[in-house]
Amino acid sequence: MVSYEFSQVDVFAPGPKAGNPVAVVHDADGLSSEQMQAFANWTNLSETTFLLKPDHPDADYKLRIFTPRAELPFAGHPTLGSAHAWLENGGVARGDHLVQECGAGLVPLRRVGADLSFQAPPLVRSGELEPEVLAKAVAALRIDPEQVLGSNWIDNGPGWLGIRLRSAREVLEVRPDYAGMGELAVAVIGAHDAPDGETPDGGVVAGGDGAGDAPADFEVRAFVPGLDVNEDPVTGSANAGLAQWLLAEGVTDGNYTARQGTALGRGGIIEVSNESGSIWVGGRSRSVIKGSVSL
Repeated sequence: MVSYEFSQVDVFAPGPKAGNPVAVVHDADGLSSEQMQAFANWTNLSETTFLLKPDHPDADYKLRIFTPRAELPFAGHPTLGSAHAWLENGGVARGDHLVQECGAGLVPLRRVGADLSFQAPPLVRSGELEPEVLAKAVAALRIDPEQVLGSNWIDNGPGWLGIRLRSAREVLEVRPDYAGMGELAVAVIGAHDAPDGETPDGGVVAGGDGAGDAPADFEVRAFVPGLDVNEDPVTGSANAGLAQWLLAEGVTDGNYTARQGTALGRGGIIEVSNESGSIWVGGRSRSVIKGSVSL
C-alpha cells in the first residue's frame, strides 16, 4: 500500500453540500489503470479523478477520470473539482490559463473571482437524433413526444444526447425508466418561467437577464444508467454540450444560469457564458475532505 494525498471537492455548490462531489487523488502516477478503476468503483461517486504529470508540453497536469464502471475522456464537474484541488495543493499555472490534459485533449480553465470555469471542448458528435434513438429516449423518460421542443446529439466524450422540454416543471416531473434507457446518456433541459425567460410555448431565452423570482434560467437533469450513475447531481459536460447546441439553435445567446440536482435535494448552479462563440462553463468548488488514502 502507498499513501497518496486526497481531496473530495463539492462542485457547482452555491452552499455547503449542494453540488456534486468528486474524489481527487494527487500525484497518482504510480497507480495502474486497474487500481484507478477499482478505487473509483469503491468510492461509488459519479466520478473519481487522478492527477498526473502531463505528457503534453502545454499542459499543467494530466487528469484521468473514472466512473464506477469505466474511464471517461472528459467530464465537466471532475475537471473543475480537480483543478480546484490541484491549485489548493500548491499547483501554479504556467500561463494565463490553467491547462488540463485529458482523454479529450487540452482543456483551458480560468478563475473568475472565487469560481473556476472551463472552455467547452468541441462536440465529437452533433446533429439530429436518429428517430429510433429519440423514440427510445422519450419512452425511457416516460414523457409525451409533444413535450419535446428539440433534440440533438451533444456528445463531448461521455455520449450525451440532449432533450429540450417545454418548461422546468416538466423537467422536474420526469420519472425515468432507467432499465429502458440502457446505455443512453440523456440530458434534459427546460426553462424556468420568468419575465424575460422562455415560456412553455418555446420562446427564446435572452440569457442572463430578468430572471425574476426563478432560481435560474434553466433546469437540467442528466441520466447515465449505463455508467452506474442513474441520475448525476450536477453535470459540467452535459451542460457544456447543451449550451453549444442551444447557442447554435438560437435558443439562447449563450449567457445564462442553469440549476441541476433539485430532484436529488442538491440545487447546484452552473454559470454559462459565451465569449465570441466559445462556451465557458463554471461554478463554485469547495474542498470538503482533505487527507490521505492508501492504495
